[in-house]
Amino acid sequence: MSVAYAVVNQKGGVGKTTTTVNLAAYLATFGKKILLIDIDPQSNASVGFGVDRKALKHCLYDVLIEGLPINEAIVKSSISNLDILPSTPRLAGAEVELVSVEGREYKLKQALANLNSSYEIIIIDCPPSLSLLTVNALTAANEVIIPIQSEYYALEGISQLTHTLELVRESLNPELKIRGIVLTMYDPRTLLSSQVAEETRKYFGKKVFQTVIPRNIRLAEAPSFGQPIIFYDPGSKGAQAYENLCREVLGDGYAE
Repeated sequence: MSVAYAVVNQKGGVGKTTTTVNLAAYLATFGKKILLIDIDPQSNASVGFGVDRKALKHCLYDVLIEGLPINEAIVKSSISNLDILPSTPRLAGAEVELVSVEGREYKLKQALANLNSSYEIIIIDCPPSLSLLTVNALTAANEVIIPIQSEYYALEGISQLTHTLELVRESLNPELKIRGIVLTMYDPRTLLSSQVAEETRKYFGKKVFQTVIPRNIRLAEAPSFGQPIIFYDPGSKGAQAYENLCREVLGDGYAE
């Protein structure tokens, strides 16, 4: 049985895709069989692994809307153990097209039920919104990972997100849990980062991962080279942080 993590936050610019890409890469290098699903029409997670969107024959849109078997849309990444179900901007149309479809919230879950390959971990990069695509991810996932930016408005909107999670549990996916909350773009030199971290831990307690992701220029550069940080600059502080976060997700001192 595989476990599916949805990486979700309705706010943009919080390091959600960076977290998805680098968690997937480290998990794969740790020997886990990984499927990364890009359910964001911006398709940044796909690009972060060097996927050429123009060269794709199929993408997640074809699976959700056209009923294409999921294995036909999955592509191999350059990393051993890591496959990708890519997105393209076409996926933006799925938001409208799914509205009138019966069981629209279950489309991704139904597709995953037909996987022929045995993946240990599925990690889903969600759009920066509480959209129907995000709801599909939450319905298909076992647990969520929530990146929170270490800035003033970090906790604003989290109540809306937790309310959405509660609604999904009540009506669509009663087993959905919070795997952990990760503080991103952390700058130890500023009082603000420390205050945000303190307030987050005070509010969410043990659900907050011990690992914090620092502001790091190498993390920002890596996507433009189509590489996760483990290959772009494995010695950087950002790489060390994501390796530590990966170990927490796997259970070595993870958030409860």
